[in-house]
Formats: sequence, C-alpha cells, structure tokens
Amino acid sequence: MDALVMCGGRGTRLRDGDDETDAVEKPLVEVGGASMLSRVVDALRESRIERTGTIHAVISPHAPETAARARDLSLSVVETAGDGYVSDLSTALDAVGRPVLTVPADLPLLAAEHVDDAVARARGDVGSESTNDAAVTSLTVCVPAALKRRLGASVDTTFEHGGRDVAPTGLNVVAGDDDTVALTYDARLAVNVNRPADRDLAEALCE
Repeated sequence: MDALVMCGGRGTRLRDGDDETDAVEKPLVEVGGASMLSRVVDALRESRIERTGTIHAVISPHAPETAARARDLSLSVVETAGDGYVSDLSTALDAVGRPVLTVPADLPLLAAEHVDDAVARARGDVGSESTNDAAVTSLTVCVPAALKRRLGASVDTTFEHGGRDVAPTGLNVVAGDDDTVALTYDARLAVNVNRPADRDLAEALCE
C-alpha cells in the first residue's frame, strides 16, 4: 500500500507573531529537533509501508520550500493546485489510486507502529504481516476528544462514535465507500500541530 503525506497547506493558524516561526512553512516547523515533515516520513519509512509501497508527498504552490524538501528526501511528489485539503486529496487519489494510507505532515509524533496498526486494521488482519490489498476497508483513526482536551491540544473537528465525542487524527486508509472508525488512546496521535500551543505540547511529549 502506498502512503500520501499531505503537506501543501499554508499553515496560517500556526503563526504566532514570532518572526522565525512565521518565516517557516508549516511542514518544516521543527519538533524535537527535526521538521514535522521529516518526522512523519521517518515513521513511514520505519513501517511496513517502506517495504510494500511508495511514499508520496502531496505538495502545492503554497509551500514551495516544503516541495523542495520532499524532493530532497527522495519522495515521490504529487502536485496539486492547493485549493484545500479535500481538493488536494482528491487530486492525489486520482494520481495514486486506492487503497492508500493518508497522513498530514502536522502529526509529528506519528510512529511506525501507528502506521502498521492502521493498515492491518483496514485489511482486517491485525497481528499478521499480510500485504493483501484486495479487500481493504476505509479506516479513520480517531482519539477521544476528551483526551485532546485533557492534554491541552487544540480540537477542531469532532463527531459522535459509540456514544462519545471523537476527533480524527488525520491518519486514515482510503479505500472503498465503507468506513470504519479505529479508536486509540495513544496521546501521540492526539497532537496535530495547528497552533503554537500544539507545537509546545508536541515538544513536551518528545522529551
């Protein structure tokens, strides 16, 4: 299965008036001494994705330095118009096909185990190393919204699942029309760096 790293957004919510931060495109903002893009790519390369698929960076004109860094990292790139996450994802899916794992570049605490678990759950073969993509189901990895709030992470989107409020992490498998929700309590997946406080939280969790 291939992977799409969504890294073409403007990242305006992360700007806080700090000249140094404002000059850096969001995927290139550092957490724990490395850019968020590099951290996500490292997690993917340490996962089984590296052995079975290709990692693509979904880029746009809004983030030219990110596009250059993606090429420096020897990633395949999918160019989009930068008209928004949904539009860019649609363009990337048309280029790469399905099933595919998707992850935003603002999830800097992503680990290989998160990737492998999501793919295994989408294949319905948790605990095995199957690479069969024939019967993959779409999967949305979520955390309880209460976990994000308890950590102090920003909460932008929630929906009800199983009688509780959950928040998408951005880690997904896109396949067919049917969609399964996978709930995790792993704090590392609860931190999407959208605002300065999220970056500070991610830094703290790295220590």
